[in-house]
Amino acid sequence: MAGFWKGKTVFVTGATGLMGGWLVKELVGHGAQVVALVRDLTPKSMLVRSGLLNEITVVPGELESLPVLQRAIAEYEPHTVFHIAAQPLVAVAKRDPVGTLKANVMGTWNVLEACRLTGRSNVVMASSDKAYGESDTLPYKETHPLQGRYPYEVSKSCADLIAQMYAATYGLRVAIARCGNLFGGGDLNFNRTFPGVIKATLAGERFVIRSDGKFVRDSLYVKDAAASYMTLGERLAEDPSISGEAFNFSLEQRLTVLETVEMTLNIMGRTDLVPVIQNIASAEIREQYLDASKARERLGWKPRYAMDEAIRETVEWYREHFAAQDHTAGVEPSMRNAVAAR
Repeated sequence: MAGFWKGKTVFVTGATGLMGGWLVKELVGHGAQVVALVRDLTPKSMLVRSGLLNEITVVPGELESLPVLQRAIAEYEPHTVFHIAAQPLVAVAKRDPVGTLKANVMGTWNVLEACRLTGRSNVVMASSDKAYGESDTLPYKETHPLQGRYPYEVSKSCADLIAQMYAATYGLRVAIARCGNLFGGGDLNFNRTFPGVIKATLAGERFVIRSDGKFVRDSLYVKDAAASYMTLGERLAEDPSISGEAFNFSLEQRLTVLETVEMTLNIMGRTDLVPVIQNIASAEIREQYLDASKARERLGWKPRYAMDEAIRETVEWYREHFAAQDHTAGVEPSMRNAVAAR
C-alpha cells in the first residue's frame, strides 16, 4: 500500500470507534486526507486522545441522515468511502433492536445511496462474521448464506445484502469485509472479553465470563483489520471485478472464549486468577470462525500479527493507559489538562 493512499481523500464513518480510530491512524500515516462523519465527539476515543482529530476534517452528523451524508460526499468527493460505523454490541442490540436496525441497516443504505447519487466513490463496507448467522458447517466461507436470527446478526445480514444489491443493481463499486471479533488497544468497552480480562487482571481480580466459556469466537487484531480494509480498498480501485464481493479476514484459529482468556492470563503471568464462569449468556451463536483463503488468494492479504504477539501489544497498551490514568488522577485539574494535551 506504500504510496497508494497519499493525497487521496477518503471518507470514514465510525471514526470514534475502535476499528475506525485505528483505520484513521493508518490512513493518516499513509498520507490520506481523511474526512470523518462524527455523531458524538467521544473524549476517551482513540481519535480524540491520540490527537488524530486535529489531523482530519470532521463532518458532524448521524448515519440516519441521508442529506448530511449526501452533502458531505458530494462536497469532498472522496476516492474511497470506508463505512465502519455501526451499533456493534450484541447485548445492546438485544435490548434495543430498533435503534440497532436504524444505525446498522438504515445507516448502510444511506451511505450507499449517497454514494450512488454522487456516482464517484468506491466503498469498502464493514460487515461481520455475525452476518452468516448460525451454521452447522464451519468455518464460514463467503459462499455461506447470510441468515442472522438475533437482532445484531440480522442487522449485519441485512446491511451486507443491501451492499450487494447496490453493486448488482446500480453498479456501485463496493466491496465487503467480514471480520470476526476485533481486539486491540483503544477499546474502552470493558464488557468485551479482551479489555475486560486485561482490566480485571491488572487489578488483581478474576474475570467473569458470561457464557460457559466454550463459545467459539474468531478474533482479529485491530491493526490487521485496518490493513485488511485498506488492502481491500486498494484492490477495489485496481480491479472493479471484485465489486459486490465479500472477503473474510481472520487468523483462522479456532479458540473458545475460555482458551482466549487463559492465553491472556498466561501472557500476563496471572494464571492464578482463574476466571469465573457465569453461564448466563443467551441469544448468541455458539460457534463462529472464518475461512480467509479467498482474501489470501485474491487479495494477497495475510495477517501480520500472531495471536500471542497481538495480545502482548494489547496488554502493553492497557498497562500504559491505566498508568497514565493513575498519573493524571493525582494532578491538579489545571495541570491534568496540560498532561492530557501532550
